[in-house]
Amino acid sequence: MTFLIESLIACAVFTLLVFLMSRNPIKIIFNYPPAIIERCDKLGLVDASNKPGGVVFYVKKVTAVAIFGILLGLLVKYVNGCTTFSCGALTAYALWVVVNWFDALVLDCIWFCHDKHFVIPGTEDMTDAYHDYWFHVKGALIGMALGIPAALAAGLVVIVL
Repeated sequence: MTFLIESLIACAVFTLLVFLMSRNPIKIIFNYPPAIIERCDKLGLVDASNKPGGVVFYVKKVTAVAIFGILLGLLVKYVNGCTTFSCGALTAYALWVVVNWFDALVLDCIWFCHDKHFVIPGTEDMTDAYHDYWFHVKGALIGMALGIPAALAAGLVVIVL
């Protein structure tokens, strides 16, 4: 029951974070399908701080994974009662996967793909790119891989603290 409640709260918190970050969609352009990013780049809307593939992009990703790993470690230690590396890492990874697929299916495929709030001016004609569900599913699969180092960090947090 703890894991279910924890999953619901984690999904709610993640939704709030996405909502706050999406107030200016160009700031999260790295989460958009490639065709939209390319158009925004041609429009001069993309810079080094939000362009996928740049050094800043990877530093942000690594930092986010590390922070989530630490937070997940604290969560599974003090809420779930994990005391071993394997319990911490596996529980953290399970929570990561729940939020990851919630993000892909609910936030991306249902909300992002159909809310005009996310349409960047100059890309209004790119309906097919905005409705590219496969892009979000592939992103979730990549997200599962990114969850592994976060879960390993969480396991370390459990045994160190």
